[in-house]
Amino acid sequence: MKSVPQESRKGTTADEALKRIALLYKIEALLRDKSTEKRYEERLKQSKPILDAYFEWLKSIAGTIDSGSMIGKAINYSLNQQNYLERYLIDGSISIDNSAAERSVRPFATGRKNWEFCNTPNGAKASAIIYSITESAKANGLKPYEYIVHILETIPKHYMGTSKDFLQDLLPWSDKLP
Repeated sequence: MKSVPQESRKGTTADEALKRIALLYKIEALLRDKSTEKRYEERLKQSKPILDAYFEWLKSIAGTIDSGSMIGKAINYSLNQQNYLERYLIDGSISIDNSAAERSVRPFATGRKNWEFCNTPNGAKASAIIYSITESAKANGLKPYEYIVHILETIPKHYMGTSKDFLQDLLPWSDKLP
């Protein structure tokens, strides 16, 4: 839709679909800070009727639109994925979309190209470990560089010890990190 001028979008099937979907995202924004249980209840009350109407609307227009067109393919995709697209309604802890998951794997897709330049299996493994540590740090609100420096400075202090218990304190979700 971005390539279509704003004025030309108005009243199109795609524009109508986006408006309906935008309503669902507005509800989610209002529910962001609510408890899982409250989010579940409000989704059933507010989002479910909108989503039901969306799918009824898609079913009503599906036969009138060329299934080979881009919008026809989008409609068929939505209808074929209905069970999955409604899944977030049954559990307040499920996100409306998988954006967070996609953001978390993006660096690995980038890394995949970089791993072509790892000369050995051990080099590739080391690179993958660094990616994993970096992304785990980010996911836990840490600055990856500072986190890795902290780990590299802390581990040698315990090198001669037999206990590995200190490692728990170095995990990115530990409340004992500085």
